[in-house]
Amino acid sequence: MHSPSSFQTDALIAEDIAAYLEAHQRKSLLRFITCGSVDDGKSTLIGRLLYDSKMIFEDQLAALESDSLKHGTQGQEIDFALLVDGLAAEREQGITIDVAYRFFATEKRKFIVADTPGHEQYTRNMVTGASTADLAVILVDARKGVLQQTRRHSYLVHLLGIRHVVLAVNKMDLVGYDQATFEAIVADYRSFASEIGISDFTAIPISGFKGDNITAAPSANTPWYGGPALIAHLETVEVDAAAAQGQPFRMPVQWVNRPNLDFRGFAGQIASGTIRPGDAVRIVPSGKTSTVTRIVTFDGDLDEAVAGQSVTLTLADEVDCSRGDLIAAAGDPPQASDQFCATFVWMDEEALKPGRGYWLKIGTQMVTATVQPPKYEIDVNSLEHLAAKTLGLNAIGVAEFATDRPIAFEPYDTSRQLGGFILVDKFTNATVAAGMIAFNLRRADNVHWQPTAITREDHAGMKNQKPKVLWFTGLSGSGKSTIANEVEKQLFLMNRHTFLLDGDNVRHGLNRDLGFTEADRIENIRRVGEVAKLMADAGLIVLTAFISPFRAEREMVRAMLPEGEFVEIFVDTPLAVAEARDVKGLYRKARDGQLKNFTGIDSPYEPPENPEIRVNTVDMTPEEAARYIIDRILPLK
Repeated sequence: MHSPSSFQTDALIAEDIAAYLEAHQRKSLLRFITCGSVDDGKSTLIGRLLYDSKMIFEDQLAALESDSLKHGTQGQEIDFALLVDGLAAEREQGITIDVAYRFFATEKRKFIVADTPGHEQYTRNMVTGASTADLAVILVDARKGVLQQTRRHSYLVHLLGIRHVVLAVNKMDLVGYDQATFEAIVADYRSFASEIGISDFTAIPISGFKGDNITAAPSANTPWYGGPALIAHLETVEVDAAAAQGQPFRMPVQWVNRPNLDFRGFAGQIASGTIRPGDAVRIVPSGKTSTVTRIVTFDGDLDEAVAGQSVTLTLADEVDCSRGDLIAAAGDPPQASDQFCATFVWMDEEALKPGRGYWLKIGTQMVTATVQPPKYEIDVNSLEHLAAKTLGLNAIGVAEFATDRPIAFEPYDTSRQLGGFILVDKFTNATVAAGMIAFNLRRADNVHWQPTAITREDHAGMKNQKPKVLWFTGLSGSGKSTIANEVEKQLFLMNRHTFLLDGDNVRHGLNRDLGFTEADRIENIRRVGEVAKLMADAGLIVLTAFISPFRAEREMVRAMLPEGEFVEIFVDTPLAVAEARDVKGLYRKARDGQLKNFTGIDSPYEPPENPEIRVNTVDMTPEEAARYIIDRILPLK
């Protein structure tokens, strides 16, 4: 079963292990992915690379030979795919599901390869593997040619900023190493690639199973091929780290290093450019400037540092700079904005909820971001722009984003590190999307905060009270509006300045354009939250009576206000009791199918987990509940 390999490992390893390790450490690293349609031979190719580069131990080889007989698809021959397809489901089905990372090395370079799944439902896995890759090997089965999934992955490769593409026409042994077949596939792919912006790629005819043109070219079976072997090409491709050194200096701050009163440094990994002591730098987004005095590392100070190095910079001035800020070349800083347009891939089973607050992580920055309804969804098979109100799993779309404070970034096609981001669900901590920033929104540059002479403290002082937002939440029919109205009456008798925002009343004006879909409910609460915040800024005690069924939106409003001003009041009434009341006849309509998306019937209600106040209207009258609430929020000064 053993087949001879034309690849020779470094002879130094047998002569001087210390010298070998030092030389190995200095080798450049190339990260690449293999992708393509289902069963194009991605895992087989990686297994062949590991085998030919002597990265398999004897016991692993023995296990591979045994597994090939049990699970293999190559008869009595070694099934190299089994080196990579580790999941039981993968072996049973003969496909790749998860992203598998493998390391190997040659005399010239080190490699980390990601074997990404070909099935459309695992597109998010492919995006994960491609996010850090410098090169993509797109495999095409010589018998099938360019398929829909080949086009999909090619588009994603281009979208994710991978500049180097290899078109590996695999399984040439199954078409008799026919040159015409190879050239027809290359011509077909070139036509499609030009449409999506891939202007240059390297096409190589290979057989991952037989080893043709993997480590040496041309193979005896392809004398008509005049290009490089796959390994030779991978060894000579320029990695992005080298290109990044020629760009303007950028370093996201990961940590402020303050071991004692005499030292204050800013630690991080340089994303691009070169830095030296004496260089002028600018802190983004604050805009403060200073000069680098030292470049500190564990092994001593440096005279120069370049992209890819992790260093600590000390500055000549005591500037405000913390984790999440960016240290950049003073004369060529990146953009800073709280609004931008981006292309993003949705990676969660639960669809995007426009208007909801998500954590956005870009570099070392973490902010709250809201996503507007998508401008369009991209059909990656036809490249058409489709109308969309939301995005589902594996969908790709373009939308505008707004963050709660300015962030430093660059367009993704300029810097993958400073232009790529992920979205994280605030409650589940699941990564729900990966995005690529396209450009800053012009209106973000043209709209500025206008300072005013009278502060929110002045407004509150004039009214002799502390502003608060009393947020009543509960099912329809729970008694929110009744209790809120009673609380306002009692506060009015106490000479307090109040205003009541009621759900039904607001929908007659401010929110008359909104329906009751999940997205519209989120926007309804966002608008009400903004209005309540403005009223609290005016020194008022604001009462709001809204079902507000989702925790995320209630927490979004809480985050708009200073600590302690948002008081969540859960009007806790069982569904059966609320439905029995049915003052407005809405439950009956919902049960009869006349009213869609009704909370408690066919739309969920997420009760508060830790409300400041909980009232039970089964045991309390509205007057008693109001008195209890007022007692809990006193004093009001």
